[in-house]
Amino acid sequence: MSNQLQYLRKINLIVADKNGDGLDLSQFRIVFDVKLSDSQTPNTAKVRVYNLSQTVASQIQQEFTSITLQAGYDSNFGTIFAGSIKQVVYGSENNVDTFIDIRASDGDVAYNYAFVNSTLGGGASQKDIVTASLSPMQQSGIGLGYVDDTDSKKLPRSKVMYGMSRDYLRKSAINTNTNWSIQNGNYQSVKQTGILPNQAVVLNSTSGLVYTPNQTNDGIIAKCLLNPNIKIASSIQINQNDIQAQLIEDQPTSGSTQASSPSPIAADGFYRVLLAEHNGDTRGNDWYTTITGLSMDKTSATNSQVAQNG
Repeated sequence: MSNQLQYLRKINLIVADKNGDGLDLSQFRIVFDVKLSDSQTPNTAKVRVYNLSQTVASQIQQEFTSITLQAGYDSNFGTIFAGSIKQVVYGSENNVDTFIDIRASDGDVAYNYAFVNSTLGGGASQKDIVTASLSPMQQSGIGLGYVDDTDSKKLPRSKVMYGMSRDYLRKSAINTNTNWSIQNGNYQSVKQTGILPNQAVVLNSTSGLVYTPNQTNDGIIAKCLLNPNIKIASSIQINQNDIQAQLIEDQPTSGSTQASSPSPIAADGFYRVLLAEHNGDTRGNDWYTTITGLSMDKTSATNSQVAQNG
């Protein structure tokens, strides 16, 4: 993605009831922390809204079940979280300012309760297993997002499926070398060394990169101005000269303990987004996205380890 001027913050926060009737809270002060990953467990959001009337706060506590948060800038604006409301707490910071804290999860009802009871005939594929596993999840509102092609290997005999949908999806992901997750209410499955089919987000000092990206054992960690285009399994590009390399400690000369190796810095600058955290305060300084990325070089040791771990 080419560089875009990023100014004039923009936010849209909607809470809705089970019928889809929504309430727009965008005009209030909003502080949020959204955590995204491809770890299969639900993404989460913590949202604090200030100085609502007691009537509106009570209505949110008692009636509203879902939340959609969009954020960014006039030139780059989009959804960073959509999920179900798990808890609403009313409180006050002082004699003047009150707030509600909203805790939400993405697809947690389907993740925790979707149960599959199905039998597949001989010749079924991993795609058929995924389809059967998703059927009860779809009854809980889960849609279908980007799904990578998987191998066409057929099962030699019929298969009885009886258990949690998430467990079958996890086993299928291991068998197909993919990572599955729920992103904004949609099932997503991407090859472990693959990316979403979108243009890489270029991060540099003119496109929103702040501070110096760091090489760590867990990946390359970078921070930029809030960018809704940075999604799990999307690609980012950072010049290798902009990254602070990690000092490698001396390896032990004896014993079984070994020092971990840092995640490799990509020569071409392309990384796959493993973790993303969006933080913002409409009346404060925070308006950032923090990314943990992994080199997209398929021959790197770290990518090989990810593939083995499933």
